[in-house]
Amino acid sequence: MTADFAVTERTIQRDLRELSSVFPLVMDGRNRPYGWSWQRDSPSFDLPGLSVPEALALTLVEQQLANSLPPATLDTLQLHFRSAQQALGAIEPHSQANAWLDKVRTIAPMQRLLAPVSDAACQRIVYDALMRDRQLRLSYRKREHLQVVRYEEVHPLAVVQRGQLIYLVCMFAAYDDVRMLAMHRITQAEMLYVDSRKKAGFSLDDYIESGNMGVRAGEPIQLQAVFSRSAGEHLFETPLASDQMLTALPEGGLSLHATVANTRELRWWLLGLGDGVNVVAPALLRDEMKGMIQRMAAHYR
Repeated sequence: MTADFAVTERTIQRDLRELSSVFPLVMDGRNRPYGWSWQRDSPSFDLPGLSVPEALALTLVEQQLANSLPPATLDTLQLHFRSAQQALGAIEPHSQANAWLDKVRTIAPMQRLLAPVSDAACQRIVYDALMRDRQLRLSYRKREHLQVVRYEEVHPLAVVQRGQLIYLVCMFAAYDDVRMLAMHRITQAEMLYVDSRKKAGFSLDDYIESGNMGVRAGEPIQLQAVFSRSAGEHLFETPLASDQMLTALPEGGLSLHATVANTRELRWWLLGLGDGVNVVAPALLRDEMKGMIQRMAAHYR
């Protein structure tokens, strides 16, 4: 059902001025007839407004997923994030919803490190190129070099956040080998209006599972190790691999057999268990661990 109302332009302009005292409306008075718009960066006007559970969910999304969303999506959500802040700010500070934000945290099972500072503009361009399947031209500062190198043709494949670090998974020029670039070392980025190449059969999950983010040191290995009960008991609930076999030994320890990625991360994890683990096989890993432990002991003489 529709209805017609006879109003004048003067009446509409007067009503808009009155509404601007309540809502973030702004007038463009440069030319007649005057134009009106919702003020830039103002909270969105939702009917009916956000419920408290919705505001809580959006606040947690902002905290946890900011580095996982495309820039355009993140821009669209900014108004909703502000609405969520307003909704939570309008209720009692010690309400159950606000208290929940102080009751949950996500932490990595390792020594917490401070995040490096990334260039926000560069990160945005990289994410945009990944979203649009476009090539990139990058300036990059390698860890071992002070000078910046230039990559003229970068084909983005994925972005992975590992702890506090964000990595661009990509290919260079006409090469098919997959590389990783640390986002915080990108000093300049330009999106090219040229389609990026895809790698046939590339799967991000398979890439991570193969140990590349670990950083891979070789092909998967058959790890055999003996753990003290206290050091290895958590493996009953959080297995090291899908084919893991963990057996209790008569003397109280735990025997482990598992196929694992041969990575630096594996070595750091084993070293972190100290004398709670004895690597039995493969022999090359056992010898490597023995050498590292001997060098560590030498430091403390």
